[in-house]
Amino acid sequence: MKPRVAAAAITALFLTATIARADSVADFYTGKSITLIISTGAGGGLDANARLMARHIGKHIPGKPTIVARNMPGAGHIQATNFMFNQAPKDGSHIAAILPSFLLFQLIDGRGVQYDGQKFNWLGSSDVDNMNVYVWHTAPVKTVEDAKKTEILMGSTGAGSYTVLFPTLMNNLLGTRFNTVAGYKSTNEIHLAMERGEVQGRAGNFFSSLKSQNADWLRDGKITLLAQIGEERDPEFSTIPLLQELTEDQQAKQIIRLFSAEIAMGKAYLTPPEVPKERLEALRRAFDATMNDSAFVGDAKTAGINVRPLKADAVARIANEILATPKALVERAADVRSRQK
Repeated sequence: MKPRVAAAAITALFLTATIARADSVADFYTGKSITLIISTGAGGGLDANARLMARHIGKHIPGKPTIVARNMPGAGHIQATNFMFNQAPKDGSHIAAILPSFLLFQLIDGRGVQYDGQKFNWLGSSDVDNMNVYVWHTAPVKTVEDAKKTEILMGSTGAGSYTVLFPTLMNNLLGTRFNTVAGYKSTNEIHLAMERGEVQGRAGNFFSSLKSQNADWLRDGKITLLAQIGEERDPEFSTIPLLQELTEDQQAKQIIRLFSAEIAMGKAYLTPPEVPKERLEALRRAFDATMNDSAFVGDAKTAGINVRPLKADAVARIANEILATPKALVERAADVRSRQK
């Protein structure tokens, strides 16, 4: 066979196989629905982000399935993570928006963990954004230094959540006196509790969520921002210090940076392990297409939701780096993480 003829034959076979895979995916999804699990309660920033995703991603998936959003809060994202690993069908019919705190929680705590974070399939992240720590304007503290002298009640949603993690780190590494109050089913409930005076603050909110869900708090000075969590300061909030800037202790900085690595994954989406390759590829292509969909971007802008995406391979790289953290650092982080006040 002549080279040109051979090349044409190979190309034809490749195209035929690609079309066949696409048809197979479309056949699977046509007339069906995909469940989008959200690891937080209704009304919060992740919930708003995920429900926006649910309205747009379906049209980019072959067969155009309906996307059904389902909130599954509990144990600081661990309930949803366990569900996706053990109970959700591994056929591409379930995807999830879960904040990636479950990765380090698997390494340094492990209570209730029934998953292996390394086996999830990542679709990408819709927004990489810093988190923050703030208190209600009536709280008797205005800085982290003040919080070292006065006990502050901080609302929390569960042991594996950022609402517990960051106050605990700040207490043990910076010397603050935060006292976490558990029992809230969602961060929206914590916000209502702040307004009622039941608690005085919270940690672990994204700046984008704060701007979209509680813009009046920023505009009217209803909260005081104490610190932000990320690899570098958010330009819009450049006067607010990073947690690692609040200590000169190098080991403390190292531990804070380890936990900050999760924040670099942003609002990440995943599927269970063992989803068929062609469906996983279709879901990833649909996720990327949604990030560039003018209708999605327009709706996000109207809702005050940022779109600063990260592709699946970049999200997976950060996740794998977290899970490959040296044992000695994990043990130091675990000790700090476990000493709750």
